[in-house]
Amino acid sequence: MTDRVDFYVLSSPTPKQRFTFACRLIEKAYLRGLRVVVLSASADDAQALDDLLWTFNDQSFVPHRLCSGDESPDADAPVHLSTVLDAAPAADLLVNLSDRLPTGLERFARIAEIIDGDPERRRLGRERFKIYRERQLAPQTHQMDGSGDI
Repeated sequence: MTDRVDFYVLSSPTPKQRFTFACRLIEKAYLRGLRVVVLSASADDAQALDDLLWTFNDQSFVPHRLCSGDESPDADAPVHLSTVLDAAPAADLLVNLSDRLPTGLERFARIAEIIDGDPERRRLGRERFKIYRERQLAPQTHQMDGSGDI
């Protein structure tokens, strides 16, 4: 059952900032012992995030697995990257980097939506915010100032 939905609103419209912020959020969740699923909009986005998770911080290591729809998830991997939630296990945190409302929300205790400054992404984010509110999930908005703090 989903207990919490957080929208992290970034000022920059660049995908790089969105992915870097996602890496920091994923790392923080991993260090707290949480299981994480990341929903990407495309296979290219999932691959870019996979690459960035290896390099975004020289001082950390976030074990993760890139999952496609035709393979079963690795139960030992604490972080799964996917473009379809059917291929992903239930988790403590779902990080939504796609522009669509995730399905099967009940499998995730918490959802993090990362919205950058792109006008279309913000419009789609507002639509998802309304849907979450209609489902009585009380989403919270966090305006990120660019300092990198989560």
